[in-house]
Amino acid sequence: IPESGHKYYLQFSTEDYRTGENAGSCLATVLYPKKKFPPVVSIKCSHTKDLKEIQEEDNRLYQRIRHQTKPITGNNIPDSYGNIEPALEPVWALAVAGSSSVMWEKSTETLGYFLAQVKSVKQWIRKDDFVEFDYTVLLHEIPTQEIISCHMRLTWLPGHPLKVKHFCASESHGMEGSGAESGSAAGPAAEKGANF
Repeated sequence: IPESGHKYYLQFSTEDYRTGENAGSCLATVLYPKKKFPPVVSIKCSHTKDLKEIQEEDNRLYQRIRHQTKPITGNNIPDSYGNIEPALEPVWALAVAGSSSVMWEKSTETLGYFLAQVKSVKQWIRKDDFVEFDYTVLLHEIPTQEIISCHMRLTWLPGHPLKVKHFCASESHGMEGSGAESGSAAGPAAEKGANF
C-alpha cells in the first residue's frame, strides 16, 4: 500500500500449545507500517472449543496458581532437556501468553520471535484476587539467531484481560519497553499503557 506499508492476508490453523490438538482456524490481515510500529492486525477465528470450555480451562489454571501455599518461584523453564516440572506448568502457560504480546510488539516484516525459555519467575502476593508474576524470559530472534532478554510483569484474573508490561535488552537493540498489553490467557491483544 503506497505510503502506508505492506499488507498481508493470512489463513491459518491454530493448535493447543500443550496437547497439539487443533484449536481452530483464523483469517487475518496484517499491515506492517513503513515506520517502526507494531503491526496492525485484524483477525477473526473460529474455535473448536466453545467459550465455556475455554473459560473452564482458564479457571482450572487460575485455581492451580491460587492454591499454592507459598509464592511460586522458578528458574530455567524448560530445563536444558526440555522438561517442565508439573508444578511450574501454570507459570509456563502464562509466560507463553504474556510473551506473545511482547513478540507481537517487537515483530517486524524481517524479524520474528519465539519464546525460548523462562530464565526466572517470581509470584507477587496480592490482597485482591489477581495473580501477579515477574518474569525474565529469553526470546529467540529470527533470522539473526540473537537471544533477547525481556523482563515482564504479568497480572491476570479469569474474565479480565491479561496485562503485561515489559522491557527488553539486547546488545544490538539496546533497551526497549512498552506499556501494558491485554488479552485473555487464551490470546492477548494490544492496549498501550505506561512504562514500569
